Amino acid sequence: MFKKILIANRGEIACRVIKTARKMGIKTVAVYSEADKDAMHVDMADEAVCIGPAASKESYLVMDKIIAACKQTGAEAVHPGYGFLSENQEFSRTLEEQGIVFIGPKHYSVAAMGDKIASKKLAMEAKVNTIPGYNDAIGSPEQAVEIAKGIGYPVMIKASAGGGGKGLRVAFNDKEAFEGFSSCRNEARNSFGDDRVFIEKFVEEPRHIEIQVLGDAHGTVLYLNERECSIQRRHQKVIEEAPSPFIDPETRKKMGEQAVALAKAVKYQSAGTVEFVVGKDKSFYFLEMNTRLQVEHPVTELITGLDLVEQMIRVAAGEPLSIKQSDIGIHGWAMEARICAEDPYRNFLPSVGRLVRYLPPPEVPGEVRVDTGVFEGGEVSMYYDSMIAKLICHGTTRDQAIGRLREALNAFCIRGLSHNISFVSAVLAHPRFVSGKFTTAFIAEEYPTGFHNEDVVHDDPALLVAVAGAVNYLYHVRASRIVGQLPGHEYKIPGQWVVLFAEEEYPIAVRAIAGGHRVSYGDVDYDVLADWRFYDPVFRCTINGQPVTMQVERVGTRFRIHHWGVRAEVEVVSARGAELLKRMPKKAPPDLSKFLLSPMPGLLREVAVRQGQEVKAGEKLAVIEAMKMENVLKAEQDCVVEEILAKQGDSLAVDQPIVRFA
Repeated sequence: MFKKILIANRGEIACRVIKTARKMGIKTVAVYSEADKDAMHVDMADEAVCIGPAASKESYLVMDKIIAACKQTGAEAVHPGYGFLSENQEFSRTLEEQGIVFIGPKHYSVAAMGDKIASKKLAMEAKVNTIPGYNDAIGSPEQAVEIAKGIGYPVMIKASAGGGGKGLRVAFNDKEAFEGFSSCRNEARNSFGDDRVFIEKFVEEPRHIEIQVLGDAHGTVLYLNERECSIQRRHQKVIEEAPSPFIDPETRKKMGEQAVALAKAVKYQSAGTVEFVVGKDKSFYFLEMNTRLQVEHPVTELITGLDLVEQMIRVAAGEPLSIKQSDIGIHGWAMEARICAEDPYRNFLPSVGRLVRYLPPPEVPGEVRVDTGVFEGGEVSMYYDSMIAKLICHGTTRDQAIGRLREALNAFCIRGLSHNISFVSAVLAHPRFVSGKFTTAFIAEEYPTGFHNEDVVHDDPALLVAVAGAVNYLYHVRASRIVGQLPGHEYKIPGQWVVLFAEEEYPIAVRAIAGGHRVSYGDVDYDVLADWRFYDPVFRCTINGQPVTMQVERVGTRFRIHHWGVRAEVEVVSARGAELLKRMPKKAPPDLSKFLLSPMPGLLREVAVRQGQEVKAGEKLAVIEAMKMENVLKAEQDCVVEEILAKQGDSLAVDQPIVRFA
């Protein structure tokens, strides 16, 4: 067994690998860029080596620097995590030549499966079901359009070296095929240094289901059941679960056996994932093989009891697998939510900044797990992936896993930047998700115009009213204790209030009781019992004996309450105050229709128009790069460019003007 390993990655996956290595008694070496000098993985590791500037192409993607760090520290092996160099055949081969073990598959397996065109041909030879398509690299957008027409729309345009949603477009017509090919090729060149693109038939009403495989150096390959990954936005997974609510034992066995056949065909050693697209009739087709650990691996760990990182390390050290296929069972249900720095209320655009507050829910062994690589006071950078953490919950049944995940999200507090917790909470409560009857189009179909706060309706507003009433009373108790009050004129806390939110009025009465407050609304009393402090944004209480967790913060004269995906702006006032507020004029927002504003912080890659140019609706105006993704901004209507306000290469802030129209 290795004495010391280096983790060629950052963030939550680097921390995840360090935890297992520590459990196994293995020393760890972290590598970091200048932007990550204070990162959690640097602090957790036994040693750390700086490998360059913030940009990943100058640090985490530079093989020579990582190999030099291995030699400097005496690390015998490298765990690549996912992303960066994890599926780079040259990296694994070079490590091997330098006498350093790659904790992953051999370079020839990476080469065979890392190339989507070659892997599809290999899959066909191994008698694995494949999707119709054009499997050779395509040279031009015109050729892409002709091929797409030949296959029949819709088609999927994919970068051969792509992954994580980058270098992938779905086209429904010639125009989208032409533009999609160019975007895919650009993204692939920038992200992977490989601009080859291919096209295949897009299976409508699909589910994305993947099989986890595990192989050793002695010829054994096992499948560890499936993961359901159909809840995706822009082809990036949002919620994953294991097992799938759609797959029956017979289909699971067929998919597993095909995944094993493919892995054996390339002499696969390590943990890997074979991804399938599955039709409504349970027909399934090979998509790709990821020759690395997956982001969603924890759900498989929770239902099998296996530590996949430990298995990868043991296999890389030459040990045979200590389990056989018949040992692999399904124990309960696991579900993972990806917590990302993005604004669901602004079409999920990336968000960067400092984590002013960061309070993940407490971990409970076997029930609640948090995989993270950040801490309160740390910063989410524009240079890397937007993931903040992964929240994973396990239950005996799927309903119990959903319930635990929803409750844990209620207690997950992030302040200082935008995040997707409210959106994930709303998806978990959606009847279609709860039923298990969804496809990869779920988010596009259920939120066609994006996610809005009004899309989520709280199923028990009285809970919000009760908590708002209790918290407001506590603030007034504190105010009543101010010193220097005139005797006989001390502040007396009113007992009658009106709670205002969602354009509704809720008249309440509040009084103190032992351990909390009794809030009366209508003819129902809500006993809110809590030991809460003003500085704590997480409000844990019992309401009429039932445990409830919400997040409460005071913003000006209002309370902002987060619960079950609802972000309620609540005001608690007197009856007279409620009456006067109705008469207050509404302030109209400024007219910004004549400006193109940056919807996110990022790098202005291109300004596609010039001063005085007439622009038609749908034409490209600018391209912004943020968190390794290209975002094309297009004209919403016909217009004339009056002034260019930013230039190529500028770092933009949110809502910074780029173009002014006449």
